[in-house]
Amino acid sequence: MEEHEDYITRIQIEDKEIVLIGTAHVSRASALQVKEVVEQEEPDSVCVELDEQRYHSVVEGNQWRNMDIFQIIKEKKATLLLMNLAISSFQKRMAEQFGIKAGQEMIQGIESAEASGAELVLADRNIQLTFARIWGNLGFKGKAKLMLSLFAGIFSKESISEEDLEKMKEQDMLDAMLEDFSDNFPRLKQPLIDERDQYLAEKIRTAPGKKVVAVLGAAHVPGITKEVHREHDLEALKERPKKSPWPKIIGWAIPIFIIALIAYTFTMNAEAGMQQTLSWVLWNGIVSAVGAAAAFAHPLAILTAFVAAPVTSLNPLIAAGWFAGFVQAYIKRPNVGDFESLSDDVTSVKGFWNNKATRVLLVIALTNIGSSLGTFIGGADVIRLFLENF
Repeated sequence: MEEHEDYITRIQIEDKEIVLIGTAHVSRASALQVKEVVEQEEPDSVCVELDEQRYHSVVEGNQWRNMDIFQIIKEKKATLLLMNLAISSFQKRMAEQFGIKAGQEMIQGIESAEASGAELVLADRNIQLTFARIWGNLGFKGKAKLMLSLFAGIFSKESISEEDLEKMKEQDMLDAMLEDFSDNFPRLKQPLIDERDQYLAEKIRTAPGKKVVAVLGAAHVPGITKEVHREHDLEALKERPKKSPWPKIIGWAIPIFIIALIAYTFTMNAEAGMQQTLSWVLWNGIVSAVGAAAAFAHPLAILTAFVAAPVTSLNPLIAAGWFAGFVQAYIKRPNVGDFESLSDDVTSVKGFWNNKATRVLLVIALTNIGSSLGTFIGGADVIRLFLENF
């Protein structure tokens, strides 16, 4: 049985009552509503749309203070972190527009659970796992499109009225937004929305007590309302996606083909083989270095990008951006102040480039993009020279 009030959905499952509060993550009214509902309902459990990592970030304050930039590069998490920061940038700008903290309704849910004596349930899936499943579901084109969309959000100066923000919580508008989202990123909606709906629904359904209040982004309410009546395998939803063998096969096939083509050319025409080699080195090195320069990398990091790209492009296990990023981080090592100001700096384009920590991430990302472009252009030119000479 389901009942609907303003932004509140009541669900009865046998002897358990579940109260879903649909919120906007940067809405002052949402935070106030959470406080009022928990006080009135006196639930046994309060579920919040947070995982362990984000919960500690909320409770302990500045989550970036202890970040190790070198460890992030080693673990190949620079791109995922850059995505996370880009998303945080948009949300924080809207929150600042209304003079509140981003995620204030989740903070209020935690505080209200403590004040009422209810058990706090962290109901969301690990954010890094979600990002991994998102990234694994996108092809090269989808990844490029997503990154462009995220960075377009950073450059955007568009503002939104608080009245419009509250309207975003209306069911019909949300359905339209999600439909549009699915059209633009059909392979992204499943891990970001559908799977999390199932995960959240299972955590809410199995939360202790006869009455449960759940504080959720309004976009999840329709899915959870449907999924909460079913059982879901949380372990299956936490599995990392199996990687397709094709990217690895293609990743190795291209450099093997390029090396074989140049080697064969050398046996037939040494001068043409030298032209191919020079073209490969220059296209890879120059375009990769341009990417590093676009991130305002240190000259030595730019030089590293130029030198590394022709070699790393022949080995799918390494990337030019990692080497350029290490050099940038070593020479322009981010300090405590950079990490402490990170959450504020990511709200502007200037801040992204000025903060030493985010600049390292930009150096990695833009160098790798340049290296990829250089590989395609250089490879095409190697083939052109082969066809012209034979």
